[in-house]
Amino acid sequence: MLISPAYAQSATGAASSGGLAGFLGLAPLFLVFIVFYFLMIRPQQSRMKALQAAVAGVKKGDSVVTAGGLVGKVTRVEDTIVEVEIAPNVKVRVVKATLAEVTPLGGKPAND
Repeated sequence: MLISPAYAQSATGAASSGGLAGFLGLAPLFLVFIVFYFLMIRPQQSRMKALQAAVAGVKKGDSVVTAGGLVGKVTRVEDTIVEVEIAPNVKVRVVKATLAEVTPLGGKPAND
């Protein structure tokens, strides 16, 4: 016999307390996930809800910015398409889902 009975008994005793040690080892991982959720995921979800509400409520005269970077004023609104005037007498049709920002009527005046 190469293994003494006392050593074998202490090994089984250590294995029985490993459940608590295993949980305490995973606790920092859970803590990081919770912090990540409250600092990153929830604010992004609230911003997306606000943007979706603004896009759904876009109306004629609003200033918009598209995902491609075009800035203009809404001249016509359909179900899924918005017509945007990007320069005098230059109008483009844009899918509502590609709007990145909506500024309602009466927004900040330009510094001209």
